[in-house]
Amino acid sequence: MVQTPAQSETETLLLNLPKTLKLYVTPEQFAVLAASNRELQLERTSLGELIVNPPTGWETGERNRSIIGQLDHWYYENGNLGKAFDCSTGFNLLNGAIRSPDAAWISQERWDALTEEQKGTFANICPDFVVELRSSSDTLKSLQEKMQEYINNGARLGWLIDPQNRTVEVYRVGLEVEVLSNPTELSGEEVLPGFVLNLRRVWG
Repeated sequence: MVQTPAQSETETLLLNLPKTLKLYVTPEQFAVLAASNRELQLERTSLGELIVNPPTGWETGERNRSIIGQLDHWYYENGNLGKAFDCSTGFNLLNGAIRSPDAAWISQERWDALTEEQKGTFANICPDFVVELRSSSDTLKSLQEKMQEYINNGARLGWLIDPQNRTVEVYRVGLEVEVLSNPTELSGEEVLPGFVLNLRRVWG
């Protein structure tokens, strides 16, 4: 869906985009698009390509609710340690990409170091911790590339959760990716001390 200004009004047009066609937007244009299309999860690559993620199916939505709910519970018990965010939050990464992980957390120290301008609409920071949950429409390769991008831009810990194969890829700074087969829980390690994600609630 593309919205174009017509004098003082906004006209809504339906546009079908072939997968072979790529659209490129500036950060300013991206902010306008995101504000006008809140029902969509939009992202921008480091090269400026616009990525449109449609609403998820119910299974992915239920799984992501469980992940965010468990993170939220830990956050309220340890709120002084940092700030937690859901999948609707976009972050400006150092490489120019604007990404929206399915769940994220930033240490209070790093968040407080940002100016009000840096916080902006999409904060100029890469979360310390990110989660990406694979849906039926996601390719594993694209999510793996996104996870590596998070690590390259400042994330300390990342989980790529793949319900289709019941695997979790754990990303850490300076280490090889660890692949876990059908784990029942995940530890937030030293990044999120005391946080344990119960994957039984996620696998369903």
